[in-house]
Amino acid sequence: MAAPKPTDPAEDAARHAQKMARKKVARDKIMATKAGEKGLIIVHTGAGKGKSSAGFGMILRCIAHGMPCAVVQFIKGAWSTGERTLIEGHFGELCQFHAMGEGFTWETQDKTRDIAAARAGWDRAKELIRDQRNRMVLLDEINIALRYDYLSVAEVVAFLKTEKPAMTHVVLTGRNAREDLIEIADLVTEMTLVKHPFRSGIKGQKGVEF
Repeated sequence: MAAPKPTDPAEDAARHAQKMARKKVARDKIMATKAGEKGLIIVHTGAGKGKSSAGFGMILRCIAHGMPCAVVQFIKGAWSTGERTLIEGHFGELCQFHAMGEGFTWETQDKTRDIAAARAGWDRAKELIRDQRNRMVLLDEINIALRYDYLSVAEVVAFLKTEKPAMTHVVLTGRNAREDLIEIADLVTEMTLVKHPFRSGIKGQKGVEF
């Protein structure tokens, strides 16, 4: 079998430049058709890690741009997290942070209490979303509250469709997002679990999980 012919660096560079030039032309044509802006309904779901992390990444982008925003934490509100410490300690004037949950249902073991906490969180969320000064509102782990029917998905969907201001982004995180919510969302990302250290006996760690 003949050995492969050595590649001429100059020819390789020229082919690459031509390929990228064609790609840029095609990309520019696509981008020329994208001129609109709107407030998005964004869903992060799936069994993989990173749903809340992605949501908080967007919140930090808003903060970096000087855009007022807000966070409502369902379920995990009882925890002390790095996100909450950072935002409340340094960016409270730009980002309101409301920790409304009391822990997972197997920790509280009180459905009535869980429903009341979820309801209070949703009432606060509606106030924050209606306030047009907030460019983004993160509803962290609300999908868990919807999954267990602590909140009515029909009510949440109806509110987002009829009362969300046109330029306000709303981010909803948590596993098992309901199909009704996925249907009205503009952007849906499913985190896929490939490997997780918890399955190898490693507990959640500061800076990674919280």
